Formats: sequence, structure tokens, C-alpha cells
Amino acid sequence: MKTNKIRIGLPLALVALLITSLFAAACSNTASNSNAKKTPTPAKTPGIPADAPSGATPPNSAGSPSASVTIEEFADFQCPTCALVYPIMDEIKSAYGSRINFVYRNFPLKIPAHDKTYEASVAAEAAGMQGKFFEMARELYANQKEWTANPNYKALWKSYAEKIGLNIDQWQNDAVGLPAKQRVDLDLKRGDAIGINSTPTVFVNNVAVPPSKVTVSGLKEIIDAELAKAKPASPAAANSAPESNSAANSNSADAKKPASEVNK
Repeated sequence: MKTNKIRIGLPLALVALLITSLFAAACSNTASNSNAKKTPTPAKTPGIPADAPSGATPPNSAGSPSASVTIEEFADFQCPTCALVYPIMDEIKSAYGSRINFVYRNFPLKIPAHDKTYEASVAAEAAGMQGKFFEMARELYANQKEWTANPNYKALWKSYAEKIGLNIDQWQNDAVGLPAKQRVDLDLKRGDAIGINSTPTVFVNNVAVPPSKVTVSGLKEIIDAELAKAKPASPAAANSAPESNSAANSNSADAKKPASEVNK
């Protein structure tokens, strides 16, 4: 699936329409590979089970690990729909700051059309080892069409690394080392256990977000509702009703502040 790069200056209504249309043919492990293992699509993945593998720890996250609302996105760097969703998530992060915990999970799909996506995830993780995962992710998504079609894609990635101010020698060494690959593999293990089959797949407080709601307005509606549920009861209400605990993200209690980005 090919699409032109979407700039943040585009009218939000048009961006939302494009995303809604593209979600109908979102990048999938089975879309281009009839022999791939059949796993549930996001629509059949209602939530994240408590016993799911934890993924890379600490995760690539922004905001506050102790926030009452956790957004977890599984995405693929060669997925055009993920590139469209990235600026939406940036806007959500800016709007809510420390009131949310945004977690990005690498989920490189195993299809021929996404032949560079696993390496791209590793390159981003190598940047994360210098505290700049999200900066590298932004460059990869913004220039997705360029590097996807270029046989010298690694030279382009190096130029992105230089642009965001990485120590290039360290980044290149980390990009071929085991730790970065292990982080990608741990995210993949988590996604596979959950049953994710296509990207992007987004969860808010462990509940899958319908594709039609993966817009700025749609996500704000869901986040605001979760924040309202998390507000402490008034003294009067507390005295008149038994205390109840709202559902909490099973991963946020043990999450650590990431080195990659906070309150981005």
C-alpha cells in the first residue's frame, strides 16, 4: 500500500478521512501472504490479557509511567497508515503531557512488502539507547516513502541519525548489536501473544481502540472518559458509597521512566 507523506499542516478532517479509509486496508501479516499464520485482527482483539508478555522493558514511552491512562500502540515503520497516525499520537502526547503514558511497541510485519521494517525498528532502538527513539521514529515515518524505495536506505538512516544529533559510531554499533534486536523481539513477542495481526493497533488502558476512533478527536473522547473515571470521588460521595477501584493498566505499575522521551 502506497501513499504520499501527510504533513501536519493538512486539515484534520482530511487527515481523519484518509486514516479511516486506509484502516480498511491496514498493513497486515496476512494481507500479502496467504500462507501466514492466521491470527485475530484488531477488531477481534478486544483487550490485552493480564498475563501477556511485558515487551521491551523499559518501553519506549512518553508522558508519565504513573498516569491513570496508558495508550499502547503497536506499529510498523513501513506501514503507510502508521505514518499517518504518528502525527496524531504526537498531538495527543502534546495535549495531555504527564496525564497519560504513551507506549510505542515495535511490531514489524512479516510480509515481503515490508522488507526493511525489522531493521528500521532496530535502528530506532539503537537511537533509543542514546535517548532519541522518538526523534528517530519521527524521521523514519516522515521519510517513509523515500527510504522504503531506496536500495541505499541505510545511508539515509545514517543521515537521519546525524540530523537528530546521535553519536554515529555508537548508533551504528548498537544497530548491529543484540540489545537493540532483543528489544524489538520482546515487543514482537508481546504483540504475537495478544493476537495482533495488523498495524497500527492501539489500546487505551488495555482495551482496543476501534480504527474509526484513532483520530485526535476520537482518542481525546476515550482518554477524557478514562481520566474522568480515575478522578477521586468527592468527600460526600466517598461517605455515601463503598469505595471502588477503577481498572488499572496492568503494566503501568511496574513501568520505569524511559530514557527515550518523557513529556514529548
